[in-house]
Amino acid sequence: MDRLTASEIFIRMLGQFTPVWIGLFVILTVSFIFRRRLGLYGKLFGSPIGVAGLVLVLFWILTAIFADLIATMDPLTQISGMKNKKPGWPVSGMEGQWFLLGGDNLARDVFSRMVKGSQIVLAIAPAATVFAFMVGITLGLPAGFYGGKLDTAMSFLANLVLAFPVILLFFLLVTPEIRSTGVPLVLAGVLFLFPIVFFCLLFYSKFNGQPGKLYLYLGITLVLGLWAYSGLAFNKDPLGVFYMDPNLLNIFVSVVFVNSPTVFRIVRGLTIDIKTRDYVAAAQTRGEAPWYIMLWEVLPNARGPLIVDFCLRIGYTTILLGTLGFFGLGVTPESPDWGMTINEGRKLLAVYAHPALPPTIALMTLVLGLNLLADGLREESLRD
Repeated sequence: MDRLTASEIFIRMLGQFTPVWIGLFVILTVSFIFRRRLGLYGKLFGSPIGVAGLVLVLFWILTAIFADLIATMDPLTQISGMKNKKPGWPVSGMEGQWFLLGGDNLARDVFSRMVKGSQIVLAIAPAATVFAFMVGITLGLPAGFYGGKLDTAMSFLANLVLAFPVILLFFLLVTPEIRSTGVPLVLAGVLFLFPIVFFCLLFYSKFNGQPGKLYLYLGITLVLGLWAYSGLAFNKDPLGVFYMDPNLLNIFVSVVFVNSPTVFRIVRGLTIDIKTRDYVAAAQTRGEAPWYIMLWEVLPNARGPLIVDFCLRIGYTTILLGTLGFFGLGVTPESPDWGMTINEGRKLLAVYAHPALPPTIALMTLVLGLNLLADGLREESLRD
C-alpha cells in the first residue's frame, strides 16, 4: 500500500467523523426549528459567536460519544514497525489500514488517541464543574442572603483556598504522597455530600406544605444520592453500578475543591445584589421561608451569569486537566489523555511534529468553543 496524500487523509478523516456530522445536523436543525421555545439556548442562534462555539463544543461531545466508531484502532495498541511514522502511513500487516495522523514514539495511532482522549476530558471536566457548582451554590446562597458572621467565616475559608496558586494546589492534591495520607478520600466524603444536600433543600423548600410529594422526592433523592455517594466516594456500592478509579477520584476531587471557592464568591455576590430586589421583598411579605426565597427566587434570577461562568469554568478545567496530564499526573500513564499525549509528542517535536499537534489542536478548539459559547450566552443573557 502507498502512503496517503494530504487530500486523501483529509477525506478519510471526514468519513471517520460521519456520526458526528449526522449528529450535528440533527441537533442544530431541531434546535433552530424550536429555538423560540428553548429559552436562552434558543436565543443563542441569534449570536454568530455563540453558534460557532456551540458547533465546536457539540463536535467534541459527539466525538466523545461516538469515539469507538470514529477511532480506526485501539489507542493503546503498539504496532511493530510503526514508531513515529508520518501521517497517512500504511499499517504493516493490516491491509487497507493507515495511521491517518501518523504514529507516536510507542507506535500507537495518533488519530485514535486524539479521538479517545476526548472521552477522558469530557468525562471529568463537565461533571466536576457540576459538583463544584453544587458546593458553591449551597454555601454561597446562605452566605450572601444572611450575611454577618456566617458570611465572614465562609468567605474567609474560600479566600484561604484561593490564596494558593491553582497549579500548585493541584500538584499537592494529586501527588502520591498526599494520596497516601487519605486527604483526597476525606475531601471526596465531604464534597460529594453537597449534591444530596442541595436537592434535599430544593425539594423541601418547594413541597414543605405537600407531605406526599415531599416524602417521595426526598426518598428518591436520598436512596439514589447515598447509593451513588457510597460508590463514587468510597467504592462501597454493593451492586457495582457506581465506581470511580482511585486516580480519577483524586483528579475529580481536586477539580471540585479548587473550583468551589470561586463559584461560592460568584453566587454570594449575585445573592447580595438580588436579595434587594422587589420580588424578593414580595416573597418575604408572603411569609416564604428563607431557603425557598434563595432557591426559587434568587437562584433562578442568577442563572444568566452562572450559565456563562459554567461554560468558562469547563474550559478552565479542561486546561488544568491538560496541564496535569502534561506533567505526568493524568489518569494513567498510558491513557490517551490530551495533556499526556502532548507531553509525549513534544519530546521529539524538533524531529516529528505530528504526534503533538493533533491533541494540541483538539484541546485548543474545545476550550475556544467553550469560550465562544460563554460569550454568546453572555451577550444573549444581557438582552434578556
